[in-house]
Amino acid sequence: MVPNEDNQYVGIIELLQYFKWSWIGIFAVDNNSGEHFLQTIEPLLSEKRMCSAFIQRIPQLARLDKMQEYARLAGDIYMHFTNENVTVFLLYGASLTISWLRSVLFLVDPENTEKITFQKVWIMTSEIDFILTGFQKRLDLELFYGSLSFTPHSKNILAFKDFLHTIKPNTIKEDRFIKDFWEEAFDCFLPDPEKVIGDGNVCTGEENLESLPGSQFEMSMTGHSYSIYNGVYAVAHSLHDLSLFRSKHRTRVGDHVSELPDLQPWQLQPFLQGIAFNNSAGELVSFNDKREVKGGFDIMNIVTFPNSSFQRVKVGMLDPSASGGKKITLNGDTILWHRDFNQVLPFSLCNEHCHPGNWKKRKEGEKFCCYDCVPCPEGKMSNTMDVDDCFQCPEDQYANRDQDGCIPKKITFLSYAEPLGIALVSISLSFSLITAFVFWSFIKHKDSPIVKANNRDLTYILLLSILLCFLTSSLFLVQPGKVTCFLRQSAFGIIFSFAVSCVLAKTIIVSLAFMATKPGSRMRRWVGKRLAFSIVFSCSLLQASICTVWLSTSPPFPELDMHSITEEILLQCNEGSSSMFYCVLGYMGLLAIASFIVAFLARKLPDSFNEAKFITFSMLAFCSVWISFVPTYLSTRGKAMVAVEVFSILSSGAGLLCCIFFPKCYIIMLRPELSKRKLLIRGKE
Repeated sequence: MVPNEDNQYVGIIELLQYFKWSWIGIFAVDNNSGEHFLQTIEPLLSEKRMCSAFIQRIPQLARLDKMQEYARLAGDIYMHFTNENVTVFLLYGASLTISWLRSVLFLVDPENTEKITFQKVWIMTSEIDFILTGFQKRLDLELFYGSLSFTPHSKNILAFKDFLHTIKPNTIKEDRFIKDFWEEAFDCFLPDPEKVIGDGNVCTGEENLESLPGSQFEMSMTGHSYSIYNGVYAVAHSLHDLSLFRSKHRTRVGDHVSELPDLQPWQLQPFLQGIAFNNSAGELVSFNDKREVKGGFDIMNIVTFPNSSFQRVKVGMLDPSASGGKKITLNGDTILWHRDFNQVLPFSLCNEHCHPGNWKKRKEGEKFCCYDCVPCPEGKMSNTMDVDDCFQCPEDQYANRDQDGCIPKKITFLSYAEPLGIALVSISLSFSLITAFVFWSFIKHKDSPIVKANNRDLTYILLLSILLCFLTSSLFLVQPGKVTCFLRQSAFGIIFSFAVSCVLAKTIIVSLAFMATKPGSRMRRWVGKRLAFSIVFSCSLLQASICTVWLSTSPPFPELDMHSITEEILLQCNEGSSSMFYCVLGYMGLLAIASFIVAFLARKLPDSFNEAKFITFSMLAFCSVWISFVPTYLSTRGKAMVAVEVFSILSSGAGLLCCIFFPKCYIIMLRPELSKRKLLIRGKE
């Protein structure tokens, strides 16, 4: 007639989850029922990431011959009570468990029992009653203030309290139980006419049951009383159905069978199993297919008083038939906790919560509920309490300083607006203006011998290509887009190859010009503009072909780099094919090395009109820059990578401009008297 006991275990787990209690002390009666309880509850706790801090078995009944053993047991229990990490106790027992536990704790300090009022929350199963007998009547129940108790569902029965007021031992003399209860409850004895009255407190029979504390008698109908009440009526309805069945049977068989044999208990079972009726409280009483009464458990909050009385306050309900994952409904705001908690929700954890920005690291050799709180590693975060591991932010976000949240990354690229971009643009414009000034100077003094020497047109083309090299760097300082990414590397490769091809052509012309001055030399027909332009065109055409293949097969494209810099998203150009990019650089390097070798071999030619020495220095600077560029470029990421390439473009272009043209500008602008043909040819003075 009571709900299945196992259903309340699910309710206990949900109750612990509701208040986020994970470190639980367990007291269980030492019998078969207690063992079944432990075998059932522990796997459920583990499944829901909860742990038992300890398991303490307690005897079912107190025996005087075991008081010494109880004293030792009381010491163990007292140690559990002083454990500040374990705030919640789960108690599984029987009707007299509270009485036993209160008696044993009295043994710890019989003269000062008031101090045994620890800050604990008791969760009790439905089998436990708040009963104090004998000398325990003088003890208070302060220890259990704020307890939560599962009890079979009950409902107030009309006139039940009035019925209790009518119970008197004088009116029910044949009920021996009433006499014994009355004498025990009111600590008196009822007079017996057949016995001599001795000294002592004589019961009047008019004592009021309502004056008794709750630990001795409760005036309200408890869950157990309600179950008994329904059970009596279930038997009554079954007997009524059996009586109707007998009447019909007699009618059917006529005079042949006068009556059925005497009733046996087993004969009532078929009628009892199919019973269904509404009790006087208006609730339906029936059984399910497992022959268990339908219904759930009430969750009661126990409020105690100094006079050993208490009050049960309903704060929730466990409904095993509820749909969905939640079986309990609870009004947590109405619960009164132990006074020492100051009405603050108690915590029961092995250690403090791990706050956001940390994760739980399990302690070696201890249960999984015990852990250390470890800060999240760099780049990870946690934004909730007690996470098992930190996690990465989305690609477009990064962990904040406290590592408890994600911040959106800013999209960045090397632009004119930032200091580095401003510096590079300023250098580029400065060298562009200088190149333009040099070009203007050469045009203005185009008829001077020093300008006319070594192919004036080729000099103009070289100056224009150097100017374009400086201007090309601006393509790297704008926001990467489809057109920008498509053009900038190929434009850089072709223009620089064109400039180096001009230098190579000038170097070859210098060498051939010297050889052509020898008597009988056939080189004179090779010295001229046609050869120079052929060298420039053919060398540049090959680089243009490489770039064409690159752009047609795997062209560069804009992309977002989420990972190179923690707090930024880099908008950059993906080169598409890295091998083609390095082919462009490699070919440009081959041209520079060839120019360097030819210029180095021609550096000691006797004629002062030869530019081999200056070209040697320029190619040495050019090769040094781009040889240093490759490892530096590979070791940088993001904006730094772009800055390295722009700096290499500017420095190599400046090397060509300074080494080849500044000496000539010096003569043109400051020493024009040296720009005479008779001074340009050594040994002719």
